[in-house]
Amino acid sequence: MRAPIPMLSGAGTAIVTPFTNSGDVDEQALRKFVAWQLEEGIDYIVPCGSTGEAATMTADEQRRVVEITVEVVAGRVPIIAGAGSNDTARAIAASRMMRDAGATHLLHASPAYNKPPQRGIIAHFRAIADAVDTPIVVYNVPGRTASNIAAETTLELAEHPNIVAVKEASGNLMQITEIIRHRPHGFAVLSGDDTITLAVMAAGGDGVTSVTSNAAPALVARLCAAMHRGDYDDARAVDARLAAWTHAAFIESNPIPVKAAMAMLGMMQNNLRLPLVPLAPQHNALVRAALVTVGAIAE
Repeated sequence: MRAPIPMLSGAGTAIVTPFTNSGDVDEQALRKFVAWQLEEGIDYIVPCGSTGEAATMTADEQRRVVEITVEVVAGRVPIIAGAGSNDTARAIAASRMMRDAGATHLLHASPAYNKPPQRGIIAHFRAIADAVDTPIVVYNVPGRTASNIAAETTLELAEHPNIVAVKEASGNLMQITEIIRHRPHGFAVLSGDDTITLAVMAAGGDGVTSVTSNAAPALVARLCAAMHRGDYDDARAVDARLAAWTHAAFIESNPIPVKAAMAMLGMMQNNLRLPLVPLAPQHNALVRAALVTVGAIAE
């Protein structure tokens, strides 16, 4: 019998993937970046998600990014590897690959483009959970998949012993609160939207899978820690300090602004893969000013 899985909580970073000027994965920059995230107090790492541009990476590249992350993390925090596909068979194959690369958890979005009904979403996740013994995090992101995972569907999936959390990015607080109220013991509810982390955790959620923590990991970790210990004044103060960066981080499609930000921090080159393109020049000042606000760079 498998040992109980620790419940996911706190601040996790959906990390960007550094690329060299020639377009390859920048392994040296990735190692330094993951190490810095840990030094800043982040609670878990999420490689190969949408923020990591996984859609334009080969399977070998995705595996290598997870292997490097695993090496640097060295068992200190969970690693939730993106393994999703709108083809269930491919999702299972990707899950096995990420498991073999050392991921502790797997992140799966609802199938995009196909737009299955809720019973199809349930069948998709159950097939993956039955095929792979690595714990699964359900990712509800209707803005990218064009279909919402209803609260009732998430709660039905939560009854599967291998489905351990949901990353909720629907932006629907009523739906998220319903999941929190009725979830089984040990099932984590994580905000998938930096703008509502405070609200989700105030409703009883467990943390956030964050984009803004790429550039401000210590602050996002502090916000989550403050909420967990009931220090709401500190949490609100941190949330207010993060607000300008939270806005700037989504001024264009993710991860365009955050990639620009990481280049401003000197952590990697501002290289993206088409069809993503670098941040429009008129937004550079906004992003830089926001980074000053959170103390990421000097004024």
